[in-house]
This record gives sequence, C-alpha cells and structure tokens, in this order.
Amino acid sequence: MCRFVIYKGTSPVQLSHLLTRPCHSIINQAFDSRLRLDRRRPINGDGFGVGWYDSVKDEELGSQPCMFTSVTPAWNNANLVRLAEKIKSPLVFAHVRATTAGSLSLDNCHPFVFKKLMFMHNGGIADFPSIKRRLQRDLSDEIFEVVQGNTDSEWAFALFLSKLPDPNASNFTYETLKKAMLETISTLNSFAEAAGITEPSLMNFCVTDGESVVATRYISSRHDEAASLWFSSGTTFSEYAQGGHYKMSKTDKRENIIMIASEPLTFEKADWMEIKTNNLVIITPKMNILQIPIIDKFYVPHTDPAALSRGTDFAAAKGLLSPRSALAPVHNRETTPMIAV
Repeated sequence: MCRFVIYKGTSPVQLSHLLTRPCHSIINQAFDSRLRLDRRRPINGDGFGVGWYDSVKDEELGSQPCMFTSVTPAWNNANLVRLAEKIKSPLVFAHVRATTAGSLSLDNCHPFVFKKLMFMHNGGIADFPSIKRRLQRDLSDEIFEVVQGNTDSEWAFALFLSKLPDPNASNFTYETLKKAMLETISTLNSFAEAAGITEPSLMNFCVTDGESVVATRYISSRHDEAASLWFSSGTTFSEYAQGGHYKMSKTDKRENIIMIASEPLTFEKADWMEIKTNNLVIITPKMNILQIPIIDKFYVPHTDPAALSRGTDFAAAKGLLSPRSALAPVHNRETTPMIAV
C-alpha cells in the first residue's frame, strides 16, 4: 500500500532531508521498510509524487503548489534526487504508491491538486466501483472535470471539493477544511451502507491549502485499527550520525517543525506519537496542533476498553500498519502532546 509524509515548518526544509537522505526516508521506505508489517506487497514502486509551496509568495507565479510526479520507482529516479538537493519549501506533501485501484499512470500519482489545494490518500475505499457512479452524480460539472485519473483517491478528492462552500476560493480556514473532510467521510460511509458494502474502508486522507493541514486516521469499523499514522514535532530535524540517521530535536516550547507520516522517518520512539484511530489532526497556520475525534457510529471512545481491542489484522494484511514496538526506545527526550479539542 501507499505511504505519505507531510512537512510544515516555520522555515523551509531542503526536500532531500525528507525524501532522500534519511535512511528511513519515505523513498527508502518504498523498497526497504523496516517498520511496516506488510504481508501483501512490500514494494511501493508504482510511482511517486511530491508537491510543495514556494517559500516566497509571488503574485506572478500564483498560489498553486509546485508538483513533480513520475511512474518510475522513487528510489530509481535521478531527477528526483537532483531536484531534492536544490528545492526548499515550508510545506511539503510527498507520496509513494503501490497500485490497488487505478492504472499505472501520471494521472494517478498523488498528490492531487486543484487551484491552491493538495490532497493525498493512504488506504482504500472498499468496493469502490459499486459506489463510483453514485459519487459522480453528486458532483458539479466543474468538479467532475477535475478528475484526470481513475483512482478511488482522486474521486474522494473530487467529493471533498464538492463539500467546500467555494473550491475556487483564494483562502480557506482550517475549520472549513475540517468540515469538508468530515462530510466527505460521512458521505462515503453513507454510499457504502446504501450499496450493502460490509468491508471497511481505510481513509487516511490529508489536505492543505498551503497554510493549514487537515489529516485523518480513519477506518469504517468499530473493531479494526486504521492504517497507521504518526506525528512528530520539534525545533530541528537533522542528521546526528553517518548513514542518514536523523532525529527530531526539541530545544524549547516552540513548534518550528511538524511532520505527519504513514510511517516514522526515524527509529526513535521519542520522536513520534501515534495518532489515534478515527481521529482528525489539524496543523493551523500558527503551528498549533489539534487532534479531534471523528464521532460517528464507528467511533469508540479511547477510554472504552473496546478501543484497546481493535484488531490489527485487517490493516496489517494490506501492509498499512507500523507498530510502536518496532521503534527503538530513546531516553531523556520529550515529545509535545497534541491539543485535543
């Protein structure tokens, strides 16, 4: 299955520090994951994509993110290595793909973009062909024409756009993005129920407008764990030992860097906090972090013993689970808890 990573910082990061240099970067995870339990297919070689926003806003260039995608394996793309050494950005989305729905083509590579919005998905919408026509009927002509590929992920993005008051707006609040994301998940669940689909859908979605980020760790089940999703924050993310061994350092209370990833980019437990199943995470423009439960019929309060008994087999069988036990313990390090609201 796919993997993604999100970076938001008060200062631009050189893309190579996320994509190529760390020994467990998202690119290396694509062929040599040391944390993910994958019983299905361990290689994410069906293309990749990276999207980023310019450090300096330029009216002539506009507010749309820059994009680089390819259907070649990410670890074997010389252009990606060259670009990653020369580009810096304060907000980066990166994705490596293992095909589950849709053909191998540039149009199917994440992130997907509309105007200033970027969107990625890790997971799968169960029996998507059974609800595809129903989803399409809910879209305006403008949004219907946005879709260029044939993945469940891009159609989910189109549905998300349809939930926005104005997808062409020049600015969005994180509350607007959050509301549209929750409505997208709710609508997909209602389509599945109407179609009699019983298999859970894995909906780790993320979206940004270049200022805020909204991400979900979600599964339409009360009994299974969602695909893994992790969070890290600090003041610096840097190499501390040869061989691409990176760590997140925190020298004060400021959050200069926030990362969200399907799988940790380092092996140190203190660097990463696991986002809870069926929760939504927001990174605000001011670098605050909010974690909000997605309360619907699949939500189990984390104080309920049933939450502790969610099974891992479903997500693990699809290669979408990385256990905390695989991370090495590190002492005398601190992580910053997310603010629950």
